Amino acid sequence: MAGVALAAMAISSCDEDTLNIGNSITNQSDQLVMGTSSFAVTTRTVVADSVLALSNKCYLGKVKDPETGTEVTSEFSTQFHVLESMGIVDEQYVGSKDEEGRAVVDSCDLVFFLNSPYKGDSLLAMKMLVREMESPIESGRKFYSNYDQTSLLRNPEDGGISLGHTFTYQNNNDTDSARALSGYSNNIRILFNQPYKAKDGSTYKNYGTYILRQYYDHKDYFSNSYRFIHNVCPGFFFQITDGLGFHSEVSNIGLRLYYDVVRPDTSYRSATVFAGTNEVMRCIKVTNDKAATEKLAQETSHTYLKSPAGLFTEATLPVKEIKQGHENDSLLAANITFQRINNNSSDYRMLGIPQSIMMLPKDSLYSFFEKNKVTDAKMSYITSFSSSNNTYAFSNISNLISRLWQLRLEGLKSDPDWERNHPDWNKVLLVPVSYTSSTSTSTITKIEHDMSLTSTKLVGGEGTPITLNIVYGKFQE
Repeated sequence: MAGVALAAMAISSCDEDTLNIGNSITNQSDQLVMGTSSFAVTTRTVVADSVLALSNKCYLGKVKDPETGTEVTSEFSTQFHVLESMGIVDEQYVGSKDEEGRAVVDSCDLVFFLNSPYKGDSLLAMKMLVREMESPIESGRKFYSNYDQTSLLRNPEDGGISLGHTFTYQNNNDTDSARALSGYSNNIRILFNQPYKAKDGSTYKNYGTYILRQYYDHKDYFSNSYRFIHNVCPGFFFQITDGLGFHSEVSNIGLRLYYDVVRPDTSYRSATVFAGTNEVMRCIKVTNDKAATEKLAQETSHTYLKSPAGLFTEATLPVKEIKQGHENDSLLAANITFQRINNNSSDYRMLGIPQSIMMLPKDSLYSFFEKNKVTDAKMSYITSFSSSNNTYAFSNISNLISRLWQLRLEGLKSDPDWERNHPDWNKVLLVPVSYTSSTSTSTITKIEHDMSLTSTKLVGGEGTPITLNIVYGKFQE
């Protein structure tokens, strides 16, 4: 029957009678009788107050959303990864020393490499505040995008780093010839050359000297990322403090230490880099105007998909109507397509289109992401935006419908008021997501909320149902 489903899905769009199709595609002894029906699906917009903030991708900036006229701010914290075998030279060969003969780092910086920004002025001045974390964000804690970072930060009065920095998307500290090189990425470089006071009261020439001394005095702290994060560098939080019109994905982050190496037979400049990679925690904070977002959700002539932490589309699946009179039949196919409404605005700042969305039961939204699940084509599905059709199509959600029906039957056995006690049992959400796949098999390995700037309207809302096409099948007795 599963093998017949592909043909059935194509057939379901035809007007001719399909009741006897099984005669032509199965043996006479086990003829498959199929039928098709269409059902109305109601949709509405719901507000995503916040989403799970842990992400492989970081975003930084503050822009005005043309749809709402309000500001959207993206900020983040990051930890740093340590290779299990650190290639740092012995202290005696470090060229610079203090009065006690201890190694000194000549310069230390933080660098962000930026992907293409939100459309705007590449020379627009922005300001950020770099804050040192008091303690690391533990992997077991679940932070959402509206979290308050205040309690996580080290007090500047006790020596914690609190450094203001002005920047533009185009780094004018790099020469024109450097920016013209292939493979060049715009970047933000923040110098950490101020004196640094550690938690134990010790002072160092700069933050890089503190890191290097910790290596020489406690090499076990550098044996893995966990020990480094908990004993040396919990990480940093990057907060936008001024400016409007810049927003970019931060593709790579590096904490870099520069020093000379002087050996009896040679000397050279060396750099040690700690990377803010996917192996360590990165946590995004998003600030939206909640009142403006809720106002969009109240519009009834369409629905919205909007990120980051913006708006989802809710769909109510007519599960009981689909199964009525077909309790013993199999659902071979159930396809539904959501049509995007073109944005005719001429404003160049309009947000991009969500490229991937996921459908999942409304009551499993939080657990899905918190438990790092991936779609299984049973209770959750993912699809991509089709630019040629201007649609998001889910080709077969029959497993989901069958499972929701089964959950209802099981619930009613023990609770006659199960439906009233579970009002969202047949509701699903469409959620903008980003995902990563295995390079060898293309299998999805991780799914996260889309934290980039996107927005689109979908056909639907009050008085405009979406069509769900169903193909039933059963074998003749």
